Amino acid sequence: MQILAGVGAAAAGGVAGYFGGGTPLTSTIDKITFPADSKSTLAATLTVAVTSLAGMANSGVAGYFGGGQDVSDNVSGIDKITFPADSKSTLAATLTAARRGLGAMANSGTAGYFAGGTPSTNLIDKITFPADSKSTLVATLSTDRPSTAGMANSGVAGYIGGGDGPLSSIDKITFSNDSVSTLVATLTTARSTLGGMADSGVAGYFGGGFDDTNNLSGIDKITFPADSKSTLAATLTTARRGCAGMADKGVAGYFGGGIDTANLSGIDKISFPTDSKSTLAATLTAGERLLAAFADSGVF
Repeated sequence: MQILAGVGAAAAGGVAGYFGGGTPLTSTIDKITFPADSKSTLAATLTVAVTSLAGMANSGVAGYFGGGQDVSDNVSGIDKITFPADSKSTLAATLTAARRGLGAMANSGTAGYFAGGTPSTNLIDKITFPADSKSTLVATLSTDRPSTAGMANSGVAGYIGGGDGPLSSIDKITFSNDSVSTLVATLTTARSTLGGMADSGVAGYFGGGFDDTNNLSGIDKITFPADSKSTLAATLTTARRGCAGMADKGVAGYFGGGIDTANLSGIDKISFPTDSKSTLAATLTAGERLLAAFADSGVF
């Protein structure tokens, strides 16, 4: 996901990023406070322990975790974490259908989107801020996208990339009219269960994933507004699938968790604009895969 921040002129440096849910099933939400990158764990928890969920945020206001799978079935509920108190509430609105493995991103200040997922679907649900009302777009993804990821150039467009197949294509949701198009650029390797995040106004990133044979460590970059694709020289610390991404606009993006040969608790940091990779001293409370993330980059 991811993920957040807008094209407006905001001071560099946000507030915090959040990682929630995952496998083993958990309701825990970890918080990475910027710029120290220190980790704490919220007193608030998800309504149910859930994996394969998605996250997005109305930066400076609230973040949202939606969908996923609990101990018995897919879920349609959406939890809201209100900034700065980090209190949890659950929306009256729900996803159109209970599903896991979906992607999410937000046009901060306006609306957030949950797209794709399993059971295989091309549906896109829209949560309009601040009422948190739900509608379903007339436009759909170009194909069903289970196990996908999202990121956004807030104020302009959101992007949903990859998915089971595996898929290399990337769909673009233009915010001005909620229309869907497919980029000419594609992911370097077709992949599912990847992570996404964006330095809004500059570029978005898709990292990690699974190509149906191997876990991946590569990170692709989609540069705005041309939507051209390049591949970073930097890679994730280990090849992994099921990681989650979030970003502190203008500063750095983060990929956390996932699984290589075991569940991971580490968090890799991609510093903007050099796209250099480091690994945080702080780690998630526990090794988790198929978790979700979003960030509060402040009001802009």
